[in-house]
Amino acid sequence: MAISTVPVAALGVPRIGRRRELKFALENYWSGKDTAESLHETAKRLRAENWRLQRDKGVTRIPSNDFSLYDHVLDTAVMVGAIPQRYGWAGGEVPLDTYFAMARGSQEEAGCGHPGHVHSTSALEMTKWFDTNYHYMVPELAPDQQFVLTTIKPVDHFLEARELGIHTRPVILGPVTFLKLAKSGGEEFDPLSLLPRLLPVYAELLNRLLEAGADWVQIDEPCLVLDLDAREQAALEAAYRHFAEEAPALGIMLATYFGALGDNLDLALSLPVSGLHVDLVRAPHQLEQIARLAPRHMVLSLGLIDGRNVWRADLTAVLDWLKPLVGGWPLDRIEIAPSCSLLHVPVDLDLETALDAEQKSWLAFANQKIGELTVLGRALSQGRGEVADELQACADAVASRRKSLRVHDPLVEGRLAAVDDAMARRKSPFAERRRKQGEKLDLPSFPTTTIGSFPQTAEVRKARSAHARGELSYADYEAFLRGQTEAAIRWQEDIGLDVLVHGEFERNDMVQYFGEQLSGFAFTQAGWVQSYGSRYVRPPIIYGDVSRPNPMTVRWWQYAQSLTDRPVKGMLTGPVTILNWSFVRDDIPRAQTCRQIALAIRDEVVDLERAGAVMIQIDEAALREGLPLRKAEWKAYLDWAVGSFRLASSGVEDSTQIHTHMCYSEFNDIIDAIAAMDADVISIETSRSRMELLDAFRNYKYPNEIGPGVYDIHSPRVPHAGEMTDLIKLARKRLADSQIWINPDCGLKTRKWEEVRPALVNMVAAARELRSLAG
Repeated sequence: MAISTVPVAALGVPRIGRRRELKFALENYWSGKDTAESLHETAKRLRAENWRLQRDKGVTRIPSNDFSLYDHVLDTAVMVGAIPQRYGWAGGEVPLDTYFAMARGSQEEAGCGHPGHVHSTSALEMTKWFDTNYHYMVPELAPDQQFVLTTIKPVDHFLEARELGIHTRPVILGPVTFLKLAKSGGEEFDPLSLLPRLLPVYAELLNRLLEAGADWVQIDEPCLVLDLDAREQAALEAAYRHFAEEAPALGIMLATYFGALGDNLDLALSLPVSGLHVDLVRAPHQLEQIARLAPRHMVLSLGLIDGRNVWRADLTAVLDWLKPLVGGWPLDRIEIAPSCSLLHVPVDLDLETALDAEQKSWLAFANQKIGELTVLGRALSQGRGEVADELQACADAVASRRKSLRVHDPLVEGRLAAVDDAMARRKSPFAERRRKQGEKLDLPSFPTTTIGSFPQTAEVRKARSAHARGELSYADYEAFLRGQTEAAIRWQEDIGLDVLVHGEFERNDMVQYFGEQLSGFAFTQAGWVQSYGSRYVRPPIIYGDVSRPNPMTVRWWQYAQSLTDRPVKGMLTGPVTILNWSFVRDDIPRAQTCRQIALAIRDEVVDLERAGAVMIQIDEAALREGLPLRKAEWKAYLDWAVGSFRLASSGVEDSTQIHTHMCYSEFNDIIDAIAAMDADVISIETSRSRMELLDAFRNYKYPNEIGPGVYDIHSPRVPHAGEMTDLIKLARKRLADSQIWINPDCGLKTRKWEEVRPALVNMVAAARELRSLAG
């Protein structure tokens, strides 16, 4: 028997456009090719397309204000007037260039009449959004922070949709999550103490939305899936009591995601809100308890479709699982939704024309996931017979994936079963390795290097595209890459870098490049997702068992090393980062897939050493971002993550120096695990934090060597040598001189040569200055 219509909600959709229109509009504006009006027009068109698509596909709870020109947390900071003094904002409307200065930093002529004098402003710190691959800008607050509603963007976007005849549910970031993600801009204090000042601004916004005609608002409080202390729980109670008192007529859908509510469940169910969204992909076990305990007046939004991975859902299994709830809960108090915003998956599978047809049938991107939701909604509302064909097609695809011979490789599974503990240990302790490496390398104090990549210029991208289209022969493309590599080696020698890199001009992406040479990986043409701002990535899809058929990097390393007498690092991406920056198969544990990748990387490490490499860098930029959100689950993750790195890195002799790189990490919580990795040298992002991240290493008495970043590569500004010298001096207060390497924060792929060249010249000058000071 048919039942009343079950609403279908989308919590947020990708902002970037089907063909990355937002990226190109942003970069054209930043370069001066287009105006702000042109950028805003592109953004408005993308929003309209997203709203219409959702409406046409049958979504009944369509979000607005899920769109951002750069980052939704930055939008919130600007909206409430949390703009640090260095950006020169004096109140009123926030200029677009101030917004982008907060995101990217700025550099301009100082106007003092002296050529070459520039005024530069650093960007806000950037870090990962919970345990995703998306970056957010960290709000920077002061103890005397005052908040004011500087913009009504959520209202504007609601009205913009209404002009198209589409009624939306505005999305805003919750005040407690906003403050919990913020940092102190100077004097140490708890940003959560600012909640009483912030709440009136939020209440003003809610009433403006109500006046505009909104009946519901989605307030995202993903902090509810974290370990919260009593003070943080009390802050949530205070915030939502305030909203209930100040905007009682507005329905609030409180959205949680990325995990289970756990010990915050009673709190979430007790808050005076009209609805609660829960992630039933990450935490399906919480459904039974929520359905039993939730007050019957509360609307339950059920996150049934995975908003963070690309696998097609088993819709029949979902319906079977939901049946007990559907039978015992008021149907007018249920919504179905993705587990979280679809920001984290590509836009449209229909753009993929080169994927194998069978593999393509296993996948669903954002547009297809919206379709899956509407199929579930029709099945629940009208009965399964109404969507029998769709359910059968889904069942066929799920069965195809489960049975495919492409997925399981007995040789890989057998090799993994033979791994023993000795394979994950270096032959000697670090002190002994350090002595042997020092004798072999004979480097100066404060050795200088870079993280690995050099700018991927328009010329490099054009040659790669021409080769991919068959317009540039393999021989000509190879000659072009050799020319780029040789020029990079010669330039590094000229400016005086101590340890060189080959520049990675042959690599499209630090994960994709390796995945394309490993078994068990599939790749997309248009599977772009936003990493930050205009930086988009196409994560590989790990669909089966992983192995390395052939060497991947040895030939390019050999060519680069043949050009110079200085050491050239072998450059690899580590197993945990390859895992965390891919869409990972969900039919076996992630730990098992990671260990398969580790064995493949181990083979490459051994081959590089045999070819003569004396330094091999295995980047684990994403190790910390895979950390579970609940501390009780950390140990299990770190055990297999660190074990995978050691399995990849421990097959070499003591005299071979193993480097690793990590970025965007608060290291205090995982310093034991970092030490357990036992890399000879670790390079880390520290410039935006002004070396604060080194406190964890100092307090731990970390014995190995460290390269704290002195150059923020995510900003177009060029730091002068004195600025870098000052940063290194801060590092010397925390580390022994013998531990310190000097390098940028991260790879330089996304920067321009006109920024990189002077910045690295200044970096080398800073190192020489420090050597003279240290004697």
